[in-house]
Amino acid sequence: MTMTRLKDALVAGARGLCLTIFALVGSIVLFVFSVVSIALILVGVGLLTTPVVLTGVRAYANAYRARAAAWSGVTIPEAHRPFPADLRSGLTGQVERCTLMLKDPATWRDLQWLLVNMTAATVVVVFAPALPLYMVYGWVLAAGVWEPIHDAGGGEWFAFIHVTSQTTADQAALLGMGFFVLALYVNPSLVRAHFLLARTFLAPTTSMRERELARRVDRLTETRHDAVDNSAAELRRIERDLHDGAQARLVAMGMDLGTVEALIETDPAKAKELLAKARQNSGEALTELRDLVRGIHPPVLAERGLGDAVKALALRLPIATEVDVELAGRVGAPVESAAYFAVSESLTNAIKHSGGDRIWVDMHHADGMLRIAVTDNGKGGAAIGAGSGLSGVERRLGTFDGVLAVSSPAGGPTMVTMEIPCELS
Repeated sequence: MTMTRLKDALVAGARGLCLTIFALVGSIVLFVFSVVSIALILVGVGLLTTPVVLTGVRAYANAYRARAAAWSGVTIPEAHRPFPADLRSGLTGQVERCTLMLKDPATWRDLQWLLVNMTAATVVVVFAPALPLYMVYGWVLAAGVWEPIHDAGGGEWFAFIHVTSQTTADQAALLGMGFFVLALYVNPSLVRAHFLLARTFLAPTTSMRERELARRVDRLTETRHDAVDNSAAELRRIERDLHDGAQARLVAMGMDLGTVEALIETDPAKAKELLAKARQNSGEALTELRDLVRGIHPPVLAERGLGDAVKALALRLPIATEVDVELAGRVGAPVESAAYFAVSESLTNAIKHSGGDRIWVDMHHADGMLRIAVTDNGKGGAAIGAGSGLSGVERRLGTFDGVLAVSSPAGGPTMVTMEIPCELS
């Protein structure tokens, strides 16, 4: 038990030293850069530099989150608002990114945390390395180093002890031992207190959670309306396809069979011709019904899952398509269907508009998220806009809290990335 406590105290002391340096240097530099960059917005330069600096602040805060969880078991939730999937690139996108960052309350809490981190939080954590090191310094004084310091006219103080003789130097060494014993009990708590102070500023507040919940409710309301509209449109499509396709062929087949019944004795040759036509109509109606069912929910999707369904879809494409799937199980049927048709729409767009000759599909599941990337080597220029197929994909995924991102610079390549929160079974 004593050895474990000793080890924990020394490890906490080393971590405290790292945090002291990290907090001072990182917080001071980033805070100064942030203030200067925001001030330069007035002359226009800050519109370009502020997103870069604030991104650095977020990365610095995320590094703190990782250390807090690994070193002290303190979880600090992410509080920043996500950027929209259709955020533009270039100068316009940079200005929009700057605006979104400055409107995010978490950005200003990050800056407050930088101030606290370079002052109060550093004072708390610096005691973790100071207590063991102060014991070492007391021993050094007791070993005789106090004498040349005193002879040189120095007035050395060790805490509240004025070291002027061997006796007072021994008292300093004894006091240093006391500090070390104190470190055995408080060092891990000091490091944890440092991270708890960070969590006070970096974690989302109650009001932020309420705003985020309200934003999520608005998003769910919007996607619910989209889902209802999509369902109604899908029903209309099915009714139209049935009416114009299979139903018309079945009616024609019934009429032909009625004529055959009347002609079978008087004109067998004509009856035979009409039977052949009826057989053809039945085959075409069956094909159309199969295509209709495949458009609603492909049988291979129900039988073999999303990965094999996408592979089967790729085999029917006129462009060489590579599919890489890493799924340890199956996702829920609604998500599976949404993901399949999202991939299908993305592949259709690539074939129609990219002008490329190769497509890659990567599909895997990690951290509770199904991630799918559809990439082509075409000319680029794809975007999410009103009326585009990608907008429909975005609405379909939004029903499941999924997101869609498109990277398609001029000249290509185009990458459509989809993420849907789900669990495998």
